[in-house]
Formats: sequence, structure tokens, C-alpha cells
Amino acid sequence: MIEQSIKHYLEKHGFESMSLKAVLFDMDGVLYNSMPHHAIAWHESMKEYGIDMPYSDAYRYEGMRGVETIKLLAREQLHKELTHEEAQQMYDTKSAHFAALGPAEKMEGVEALMRQIKASGLTIGVVTGSGQLTLLNNLCESFHGLLHPEHIVTSFDVSHGKPAPDPYLMGLRKCGVEPWEAMVVENAPLGVRAAVSARIFTVAVNTGPLPDQTLAAEGANLVFKKMKDLSDCWEELIAFSPCLSKR
Repeated sequence: MIEQSIKHYLEKHGFESMSLKAVLFDMDGVLYNSMPHHAIAWHESMKEYGIDMPYSDAYRYEGMRGVETIKLLAREQLHKELTHEEAQQMYDTKSAHFAALGPAEKMEGVEALMRQIKASGLTIGVVTGSGQLTLLNNLCESFHGLLHPEHIVTSFDVSHGKPAPDPYLMGLRKCGVEPWEAMVVENAPLGVRAAVSARIFTVAVNTGPLPDQTLAAEGANLVFKKMKDLSDCWEELIAFSPCLSKR
């Protein structure tokens, strides 16, 4: 399965080989089990502005920058074009609801996977559409020794968030690698679409309620049920990377 997926990826983009030097992680639903809190915060905060956002829509829009999600919802439901300042004010309300729910736990198995990646000599980056300061401020401390600030892309770094490829292109730039030298770990359809558009080998770990097919349909090269499944396949994955398999 892995060998076929890599061959298909290389043929699709015309790359000679996948020589891994970096792994780019999404944050919500990948590093942290934060999506249940986001779903509550979105639902409760948008209700204050007359917008109906069911809990399930947090997963539908996951990966998109918060202000962009709010502008889209206002356009659809309020038939109104919000200014950036208006959308930011509403997002600040959502952020306050999120912070009140307390810290989100790390996703089970992700730290062990990151240690495997670090032991393989790869750079670890984070590419998130979040501007959620309660999570961003603690990111490097939570994953001490595994992450560095210069390898983190947030909503503040790009003008166009996921599903545009810009965040992952910025992630490549910050880690100093080319698309065939990186791998993405995502859980959200819009995030998968962004990574695939950036021509990066994309692994989806389905930590939410959506069907696996939703992630596959966006172009994920591999889909796993949980982080441990990806961790168990790590050695097989890097065996196809010439710069690592020779070590």
C-alpha cells in the first residue's frame, strides 16, 4: 500500500524520488485533541451573532482561517459582507469561548511519532490555520525539544489560508525544503486539499467523525485511523526515502 502510494505520488508530479527532510503537522485534531472544544466554541459564539453553526460544521470548515470562516458564514446566512475588523471581533469572541473550556490534551500517540521522526534526523514543522493564541503560545513548550518557532506557520503568516496551498508553501520555505522532501500529516479535508495543492505527499489521520473517503477524495496519499497506525508504519515509509534508508 505504501509503496504504491509513493509511486503514484511521484508519477503524478514528475518527481524522481521522495527524499524526506521534513514532516509538516497540522495542529488542531493532529497535535491536540482540540476539535471537540472548537466545535462547542464555534457553536456558542456564532449563536451570539445570529449565525447557526452546528457542531459538525467545525469539522467541515476545519483548517480554514477563522476570520475567513466567519466571513463565509455571514455571507451565506446574514447576506452581509463583513470587514476584516468585524470578522476579527467575532473571532475574538470565539477564541474567548475556546479558552474558557480549558487546555486541550495532546493527541494520543503523536508525541511518540514525533520522536521517531526526530530520531530519523528530520525537521518537524507545524502548519495551522489557527490564530488561537491559547494553543499557539504553548506549542513549543508542549512539545519541548521537538518544535522550534521558526518552523511554525500560523494564520498570521499568510494572506490566504487553507484550502489554498499558501500555508504549506510557507511551511516548505520555513523548513528550507522542496515538496518532494516533505510529508504532511493532516486530519481535515480542507487541510488535505491545501497540502495536495502544494504537491506534498499527504498522510491523513482521521481523528474526527468524517468518513475516511472524505479525506481520500481530497487527494490524501494515505489514510490512517489513528496516530499509532502511522507510527507503526514509519520505518516502512522512510525506507522509500534514499537519504534516510542509507543511514
